[in-house]
Amino acid sequence: MTRRETPRMAPETQTATPTPTPPPLLAGGLEGLAGSMGDGAGEDLWIEVIRQMDSVYADLVTSQTALEEQHRELSEAHGFIGSVLDAMTDVVLACGADGRLQRVNGALTAIVGESEQALLGREVEALFAPDERGAVRDAMIEVRSGGVVDQREWNLLMADGTPATVSTNIAPRRDGAGLMCGFVFVGRPLGDLQRAYRALDKAHSTLQRTQEQLLMSEKMAALGRLVAGVAHELNNPISFVFGNMYALKRYGDAIARYLEATGEHHGDPALDRLRAELRIDRILADIGPLVDGTLEGAERVRDIVQDLRRFSSNQEETPEPFNLARLVRTAAEWVAKAQRVKPRFTFDLPDPLDLVSRKGQLHQIAVNLVQNACDALAGQADGAVLIRAWREGATCFLMVADNGPGIPAARRDKIFEPFFTTKPIGSGTGLGLYVSYNMAAKLGGALRFEDNPGGGARFVLTLPDLVGEDAA
Repeated sequence: MTRRETPRMAPETQTATPTPTPPPLLAGGLEGLAGSMGDGAGEDLWIEVIRQMDSVYADLVTSQTALEEQHRELSEAHGFIGSVLDAMTDVVLACGADGRLQRVNGALTAIVGESEQALLGREVEALFAPDERGAVRDAMIEVRSGGVVDQREWNLLMADGTPATVSTNIAPRRDGAGLMCGFVFVGRPLGDLQRAYRALDKAHSTLQRTQEQLLMSEKMAALGRLVAGVAHELNNPISFVFGNMYALKRYGDAIARYLEATGEHHGDPALDRLRAELRIDRILADIGPLVDGTLEGAERVRDIVQDLRRFSSNQEETPEPFNLARLVRTAAEWVAKAQRVKPRFTFDLPDPLDLVSRKGQLHQIAVNLVQNACDALAGQADGAVLIRAWREGATCFLMVADNGPGIPAARRDKIFEPFFTTKPIGSGTGLGLYVSYNMAAKLGGALRFEDNPGGGARFVLTLPDLVGEDAA
């Protein structure tokens, strides 16, 4: 049998356990025992001792293996917990019952600008703003007495001394026996939370607007089909009214001339009495205004029909080059001719102001904007309209401003909605600005409202120069 060396412990691992007094039989050592016994008995004793030593050695090896396995598992658990803590965006720190730091995560070191080794052993309240440290200590006392501390907003001191607000929770930390041995702080930086709330609120608002726009688009599509049919049906009778009224006007002029001529030469008292009885003179005086009033009403109906047709039209126009200054002047002249009380027009237009765009749509926008300004000035003796255009790079701008009463703040968010109007009932369809707004968007531009510094309102059209598109 092979003799094994008895393992010796290193001096630093030996314990100062007193050596027990050997029994009297062993006082003289194994040699003495072996000498007192026969040779056979001594050899058996040595064999038993070696067996005991082998058993003890095997137990030591087993204990060493188990210890190494536990150490490996403990190291893995430590590394796992550390990686989880460092992956968290929330601030996490642990301290003992005395309030001194024992563990922190990467989120905290990133905020305070110090390493974990530099922070260990420091008092936890020292991480917070000086005027809040008392509140932190009171909160730990509250947790120690069984209270709950959550959603407390305190300021951590960053590396540059500026505060970083965190929403902090404090929980007790317990040992294996379930006794409280410290505290765990978990804090969420409110900057991240606020950004998340803002992003969520923005997404929710966008979703609501999209839903409203989708619903409005469906409604407007159905309304557009209805309006197109109504406009088509109204167009024919309006044409009949115009034709008949112009003919009636000519007939009325001829009849008036005839009656005036015969009334001067007949000299018949009976005809004079009949003329007075039938009020021929009053009829002659009224027939002209009656026809003109009817024509004006028919023109208003025609304008309404045209607005409805433009509202429901989906036709695309080809971009073409033209002079914006000339187009705007023409549109203003058209509108001015129809005004009973013409406002004072002021033009600030560089001539020429050439660009490539959809001429018909832009002309309609200009007419609508000038008409809107004139309507706002109705009944105002000192009404004035300023029309200005200019270019900035590849973008042109058109501004139409008036010195009227302006638009109340409560109504400004509705001015580009269909059928919304501030005019008296029967004076407008409420489609002019809506049509203009959508036409501007189709042209790649935008139409916005602004307060006129001198009082009143002004609309600014932003229009890109479509030089890159195929022009007719």
